Amino acid sequence: MDDALQRLLETEKRAEELARQANLERERMIQDALEEARREESQFEARIPELHASFVEKADARAEQTINELRKRFDERHMRLRQQAEQREQEALKAALQLITDPHL
Repeated sequence: MDDALQRLLETEKRAEELARQANLERERMIQDALEEARREESQFEARIPELHASFVEKADARAEQTINELRKRFDERHMRLRQQAEQREQEALKAALQLITDPHL
């Protein structure tokens, strides 16, 4: 019986040692995961200015494109209005000349 008790005690000690090692390994893994998360967060925070600059650059490019499109439309509309004004001016000159030269009107 002493032999059986001795084996049980040794087995219990081994089980306790395995449990202690498992706890230590679990704690180490948790610490490793926390450290990795801190590194990832630090890398992300370090990239924030780069991400911001990229966003601003893309926004500037889109704004420049929009401005160019608006300028083109403005120029086209301006040309149409100028042509219409010149046409109306010619019509007005003809009408005025006709009024001056034709006394019956």
